[in-house]
Amino acid sequence: MAATRSIALAGLRLSKRLGKLLTSQGVLLMLLSLAVFASFRYQTFLTPLNIMNVMRQNSMLAIVALGMTVVILSGGIDLSVGSLVALGGVVAAMLVGQGSFIAIACGIISTTLLGAVNGLLVSRARLQPFVVTLFTASAARGLALSITQERSIAVPSTASGLVWLGRGFIGFVPVPVLIVALLYFAAWLILQRSRLGLHIYAIGNNEEASRLMGVNPNQVKLAVYTFSGMLSGLAGVVLAGRLGAGQPVAAFGWETDAIAATVMGGTFLAGGQGSVFPTLIGVLLLGMMYNLLNLEGTITPWWQLVLRGGFLLLVVIFQQRIAQRK
Repeated sequence: MAATRSIALAGLRLSKRLGKLLTSQGVLLMLLSLAVFASFRYQTFLTPLNIMNVMRQNSMLAIVALGMTVVILSGGIDLSVGSLVALGGVVAAMLVGQGSFIAIACGIISTTLLGAVNGLLVSRARLQPFVVTLFTASAARGLALSITQERSIAVPSTASGLVWLGRGFIGFVPVPVLIVALLYFAAWLILQRSRLGLHIYAIGNNEEASRLMGVNPNQVKLAVYTFSGMLSGLAGVVLAGRLGAGQPVAAFGWETDAIAATVMGGTFLAGGQGSVFPTLIGVLLLGMMYNLLNLEGTITPWWQLVLRGGFLLLVVIFQQRIAQRK
């Protein structure tokens, strides 16, 4: 009887440990499992060239997802990121004749200002983030289509600075991958080591309680939405350099992917809990999934959109279950 009880207790402890592991490292385990499966199915999958290509192709989404993570940590949401990516790209492409530096700066500044508008409307006017950013998404996309007359704007190869951002290398590492690494490390430092990071988590957990503790939620919200807008513009500029054109229809649906990557990384949609590096793993997992779907060739892009939305729904349900157990 005593031996049976000991075995039962050991099994219970093991199941709890496995549950904690799946909760904290579930997305990493999924990524590794998918990589193992793909390596057996496709011989070239685990080659350094292919892995670097997957990372480069998803660098722009990783930049956008970083901004989304910070916004969600504060208890908000940003549905304008995809449209801001398109706007930043076309602004940079249209001004490339003035020099790469001016083109890059203006592309980023334009979306940073719109991000600040989001922050002001959410913090000062006290409007719902969903409504505000949905309006900004529509306005930014319409502006991008209007100023380009619904045409792609070519980026000439002579625009070396802009092209280098999207296609260049430092050593053997693509420039977009290095940009992502620097941004995520800087964001991690801000969130974990600065007063602003502490305030972001505080208002995400309980805005009213943080206000009573001396935190100014309005300033924090303005900062996070401005940051998200800036990163969206940067992603648009890098994307324009990579594609060789600023496209007003670019980044369609990226807000869904950014939210999915953030949530898969363990950041709670209610705010106040999460980190940035798991979001990066979520981006890589999404990128690998879409890559495998394309390699299979049996699922059309439209059904991939259906699967994308369904996968996001499953992740949110799983996250809610974890929150209820806690």
